[in-house]
Amino acid sequence: MSIGIPPLVGPFLLAAAAFILAGLVLLAFLRPDPFLVTKAVAQAKLANQQVGSEENQPQVTNNRKVAVGATVMILSHVVMVAIMTMTPVHMSHHGHGLGEVGLVIGIHIAAMYLPSLITGILVDKWGRTVMAYASGVTLLAAGLLAAWAPVNSMALLILALALLGLGWNFGLISGTAIIVDATPAAIRAKTQGTIDVLVALAGASGGALSGMVVANSSYATLSLAGGILSLLLIPVVIWSRRRPSEGQQKENLSR
Repeated sequence: MSIGIPPLVGPFLLAAAAFILAGLVLLAFLRPDPFLVTKAVAQAKLANQQVGSEENQPQVTNNRKVAVGATVMILSHVVMVAIMTMTPVHMSHHGHGLGEVGLVIGIHIAAMYLPSLITGILVDKWGRTVMAYASGVTLLAAGLLAAWAPVNSMALLILALALLGLGWNFGLISGTAIIVDATPAAIRAKTQGTIDVLVALAGASGGALSGMVVANSSYATLSLAGGILSLLLIPVVIWSRRRPSEGQQKENLSR
């Protein structure tokens, strides 16, 4: 039944209603607040001076690891947003209908979030570094496949966008874990919030620039560039594993 609005406005209205409902559910039922629990646990450990507590609750910020975690999150988000944003345009230009576009993007969104059920376990089991590497490699595979997939192959487009979502998932969770490990509980939420703003701004920039790249070149060029950009995650993570100099250690302690 029509209510006098353009057809494509409906999903936006549903999304707005879902966001409002999710906010109300969190406001009403998220008890106790995880942030308050974390602060209470950290304060208790500090007061009791438990042996080994410093390993899990750092007393100073490791600025190098914070930078690395932020870089992993930002790069993986930029690559994902850039390729994802232009995929519906690319498909539409080559004759795919709205239903096919919805299927590809729907599977992509599922690949972004459903693996979270096990990604955290893998990050703890295999380590933050390994999963950050996995993010770069997976995003590279997604970019190459998106660039070289025949435009009439739904299967390959679905696979490319699923890998894109999975690589983003690996990068977001491993990067966040690196930041958590590198920050004291007292400033962790503030640090994570600041980085989340940078991630959002980077994603918006990636989405805007992706349109310019496709307009002046092609979707294949954009996908290849995104895949290559994701490889920067590997040297960044390698750099994070180098032992900081004595001067850097003193600088961290002074902050």
